[in-house]
Amino acid sequence: MDRMNTSRRTALALGTAAAATPWLGGTSVQARAATPGSATSTGDAATTGLEELGITELRRRMNDGRLDAERLTRYYLDRIERIDPLLHAVIEVNPDALREARRVDAEGDPGRPLHGMPILLKDLVETADRMHTTAGSLALRGLRPAKDATVAARLRAAGAVILGKTNLSEWAGGMSLTHHAGWSARGGQTRNPYKLDRSPSESSSGTAVATAASLCVAGIGTETNGSIIDPASANCVVGVKPTVGLVGRGGVIPGVPSQDSVGPIARTVRDAAILLGTLVGIDDRDPATEASRGRFHRDYTRFLDADGLRGARIGVPRAVYFGYSHHADEIAERAIATLREAGATVVDPADIPTAEQLEDLPSSMVVQAYEIKRGLNAYLAGAPGDHPRSLAELIAFNRAHADRELRYVRQDGLEAVHEMDFTEREYRQALATNHRLSRAEGIDAVLRRFRLDALVMPTTGPPAKIDLIRGDSYGGGASTPAALAGYPAISVPAGFAFGLPVGLTFMGTAWSEPKLLRYAYAYEQAGRVRRPPTYRQADIGF
Repeated sequence: MDRMNTSRRTALALGTAAAATPWLGGTSVQARAATPGSATSTGDAATTGLEELGITELRRRMNDGRLDAERLTRYYLDRIERIDPLLHAVIEVNPDALREARRVDAEGDPGRPLHGMPILLKDLVETADRMHTTAGSLALRGLRPAKDATVAARLRAAGAVILGKTNLSEWAGGMSLTHHAGWSARGGQTRNPYKLDRSPSESSSGTAVATAASLCVAGIGTETNGSIIDPASANCVVGVKPTVGLVGRGGVIPGVPSQDSVGPIARTVRDAAILLGTLVGIDDRDPATEASRGRFHRDYTRFLDADGLRGARIGVPRAVYFGYSHHADEIAERAIATLREAGATVVDPADIPTAEQLEDLPSSMVVQAYEIKRGLNAYLAGAPGDHPRSLAELIAFNRAHADRELRYVRQDGLEAVHEMDFTEREYRQALATNHRLSRAEGIDAVLRRFRLDALVMPTTGPPAKIDLIRGDSYGGGASTPAALAGYPAISVPAGFAFGLPVGLTFMGTAWSEPKLLRYAYAYEQAGRVRRPPTYRQADIGF
């Protein structure tokens, strides 16, 4: 439910923080003192220097016998134990992770795309095991899903080891009208690994931070508006927000279904492409995936080409998406120069005609309130376990546990949704307005007018300082057009401002993931921006 109002400044802007204060909540990751400068403490030569290795190289080591799933899983569990006390990115580790890894080794099927790869899931994704699925809320500690979410089941089928769950903005940012990214009552405050007093940005923050810090091979996030691509930008990783309907959402706690996407967060575009190929397909629990029939691909790596920008027509929408951060603008200008050098034809400017309207759209509030209210009420009523059975009961629970649930955030976001009541007709009209302005008169209009293959803009500005008392500040970002349209977007590391990461977003029309991945990969190979974090306390600000 991140960034529940498109402007984040109007009635339903519903989660930001990573404080340089002691741990502020209860995570089930019990760890000793962190020593992040140490690459590995296991002393196992097979796991030396794995921090930045991707799926392809890790599988190569497994295939030639230098590594197996159990040793790789132990390696990441050790890193979580040593490093996560600084970051609070992992809300819970899977107590059966090593057992799963041994099972994968015993099955001996290295041909599966994620054979033995430890993956972390955002704590919205249900798993039918001994882990919880809570949206970061103390209210859902009693929830025990009867089956895996579709994406979790597909990851297991592809050979992945489910390593644990990641922290998030509670209820995916839906608790409060004040922005507190990465804070939940259950998991505490997630911190940015590049500077520990900086925001991890948006609700998939735990997954992005854990991936950036090499606490897993890669992870799964969800996005309503910005909550994959913004934390990807803030933590120097790759985030893919797919077309709505490309990846099934069965068994994922809902936000705004007309906008919700489940997607990969990884350290490289190749790893994101591998992960995406395992997630796609028709989901019997998600009718929206019917639209993807004949449009999804099991192997997105075949679209990756280091020379893939040559001949591409890339547009730069400057109105709204530039000008809110001169640091982001400078980094984006260098990225645009790299696109030209790589052979792309850059059309600049190529503005989205409806950009201003999309950022503060009354119909967006109607859609969000209508879908959140019905989605959460239906989910809570049907989910097994001892927990609140409705939005009203959830609000009452939070009041009864205000010392922990409402210590830093109000629940005025949830209360606003509960109090608003729109008719189905009002909702349908509002949804049609959102789609018209973001699709035919928005993204598709600019692509058609300038004969473009994709758009590029800075994802968002450098991450702001965490402020648990007043909430994090937010300057601007690129996510809203694709969010309202249900279209894909990919954020790739683009540069640093005073050591703080900034990403570049590639955005396109529905089902254009093959193109966007090709362009993002070619840019990544030309720019070579990614570098691992140093876990520094802030020593400079601006």
